Amino acid sequence: MKNSGISIAELENLVEADRVHKRLYTDGDIFELEMDRVFSKAWIFVCHESQIPNPGDFCSSQLARESVLIVRQTDDTIRVLYNRCPHKGTQLTTAASGHIRAFRCMYHAWSFNTDGSLKARPLADAYEGSRLNTDNDDCNLKGIASVESYRGFVFARIHDEGPDLVTWLGEARTSIDNMVDRAPGGALEVVGRPLRYVNDCNWKMLVENVSDNLHALPTHRSASAPAKEMADNISNEGEVPIVLHMLTPFGSPLSFFEKIGQTICGNGHSFTGGEISIHSAYPESEEYNQAMLAAHGEETFRKILSVERHNTVIYPSLSLKCNLQCIRVFRPISVDQTILETWTFRLRGAPEEMLKRSLLYNQTIFSPASIAGHDDNEAFCRMQQGLKSGGLEWVSLHRHMDTETRNTDGTISAPGTSDITYRHEYEAWLAYMKIDGE
Repeated sequence: MKNSGISIAELENLVEADRVHKRLYTDGDIFELEMDRVFSKAWIFVCHESQIPNPGDFCSSQLARESVLIVRQTDDTIRVLYNRCPHKGTQLTTAASGHIRAFRCMYHAWSFNTDGSLKARPLADAYEGSRLNTDNDDCNLKGIASVESYRGFVFARIHDEGPDLVTWLGEARTSIDNMVDRAPGGALEVVGRPLRYVNDCNWKMLVENVSDNLHALPTHRSASAPAKEMADNISNEGEVPIVLHMLTPFGSPLSFFEKIGQTICGNGHSFTGGEISIHSAYPESEEYNQAMLAAHGEETFRKILSVERHNTVIYPSLSLKCNLQCIRVFRPISVDQTILETWTFRLRGAPEEMLKRSLLYNQTIFSPASIAGHDDNEAFCRMQQGLKSGGLEWVSLHRHMDTETRNTDGTISAPGTSDITYRHEYEAWLAYMKIDGE
C-alpha cells in the first residue's frame, strides 16, 4: 500500500454519521487513495465465466488502476494476469476478448503460455549469465493474488489478505442466486458487448444513485409522464407495449418508493425492493413460466419469482438487476470521470422474448442515448460541478435516520427512500481507507 499525506484522523473527520464532506467527491488525492485501498482491498467483478467458456479464451478488464487479462486455463480454472510484458512493460493486448494459444508481445516478441509462464523469446541465449534467465520468475507474467467465482461471476482482489468471496458477499449473494435461478437452464450467458460510456462525475455518485429511490419521480418525469399518458390511452384499446410498462413506474408516488424498502447486507452491499419493485407489474410470459415450472416445480418456481429486488449493490463496483438480467459495472478513471458499463445476460433455457425484454430495458433506461439515462447523466454532472462551489462543505445523508429494522438473517432494512445505504457505503469506505498499523 502506498503512503499518503492524508492521515486516518483526517479521513475520519470527513465521514460523519449523517453527512460526508464534499472532498470525498472532488479531492484527487483521496481518489488516488481509493484506487490503492478500496479498489485493491475489495473483491472487484472482472467478468462472467460465459465470456471465457473454453481453454485459451480471454477477456480484458480493469482492476483499480490495472489493466488485466482473465484467461481460461487448460484445467478449466481461471487466472487473472497483469496485461504487461515483464521485459519492457509493453501492454500485451488491447483486445477486449479473444482466443489464444499464447500471448505474444508486439515489441520484442516475447511469448507466454495462458498461465503466464514464459514460452519463448528471441535470442534466448543472450540472457544466459544474467539475472533474467529462465529460472527467474520475473520472466513470467504476474498474476493477481486472489481470484474466485460465485455462480459464474468472477471477482479478483489485488490485496492477498481478507475474507473469501462468499463470506465477503454475505447476504448480497442471494441476489446473484436469484438472478441465476431465474434461468430454467440453470445458468446465465453474457450477450454481446456492453453499453460503455463516460460519466463526468465521481464514481461514488453512480453507486449511490443505484439505491436512490427519491430521484426517480422528479428526475425522470420527462420520460414517465408521457409514457403514462400513452399507456392510459392505449389501455382502452389494446395491449400496452412493454416499453411503457418499463417507463411509467418511474412516475410512481413517493409512497410507493417508500414501500419498496432498502436493505443493507454488510461490507457496503445492499439491495432495494424485496416484495415489490418498479418491475412488479410487468406482463408475464406464459412460455417462460412453463419453462420454469418444468425446471423447478411449482413451489420453487413461485419462490424464485416472488423476489422483487429493484437493484442490488455489490460494493464498490457492481450493480445487479435480477428481474431483467442486467448488470452495471463502475470503473473509475479520475476523481471526476467514471466509465459505466451495462451488460445484458441471456437466461439459459428461457424463451427469446425474455432476452429481448432485457435488451430493450438496457437500451431504454441505461443507454446514454436512452429515454431515462441522460437524466441521470445530467444530474451527476450538475452535482459534480455544484460540489466544486464554495457554498457548501457537506453532503447530506440524513433521511430516515434511526428508522431501521434488524432482520433474522443479519441484514438491516429501512424505508425505500432512506439514506441508510449511503451511510452503510461510507462505513465500508472508511474501513477500506484505513491501513492497519499506520
